Amino acid sequence: MQVAVIEFAQNVCNIKDAYSTEIDKNCLNPVIDLMLDAKTEQKRLGAYDCDIKANTKTYNIYKEEKISERHRHTHGVNNRYRELLEQHGLVISGSSEDNTLVEIIELSDHPFFIGVQFHPEFKSKPDNPHKLFTAFMKAAKAKKDKK
Repeated sequence: MQVAVIEFAQNVCNIKDAYSTEIDKNCLNPVIDLMLDAKTEQKRLGAYDCDIKANTKTYNIYKEEKISERHRHTHGVNNRYRELLEQHGLVISGSSEDNTLVEIIELSDHPFFIGVQFHPEFKSKPDNPHKLFTAFMKAAKAKKDKK
C-alpha cells in the first residue's frame, strides 16, 4: 500500500518528490511517514480493528463494516496528504476506528487495485486463503475469461 500511495502521489497528484521517510528521512513530501502512535519508533504489532467504507470493492469482499487484521509496521499514510490523494481519486476504503490511520486504499475505476497496511498473509492457510487473495484470484480469472 505504501509504495502504491507514493506512486499515486507522484504520477496522479503530480507531487514529483513524494516519498517515504522510512526510506529518506529528509524527503520533501513525505506522503508516507511515521504514524502518530509510532513517533517513539515502536512498531504497531498485532491485531487492530479497521472500519470499512460502504460501497467499495473492499466492502464487497469482506461484507462487513468492521474487520480485525494483523499489523507489523511503523509508517503509514501521512494525513496531511489524505485530502489531496482523495481529491485525485484514491479511495480510502478502510481506516482505523478513530479514522487517523489509513488501512486500505483502492482505485474505483480499476478491476482490482487494493492496497492494505496490514498483513493478510498472517491469516492465510493453504486450504483457507485470506479473502483478499481469493478476491484477487477471482478478478484475475474474470479478466482472463474476457479475453
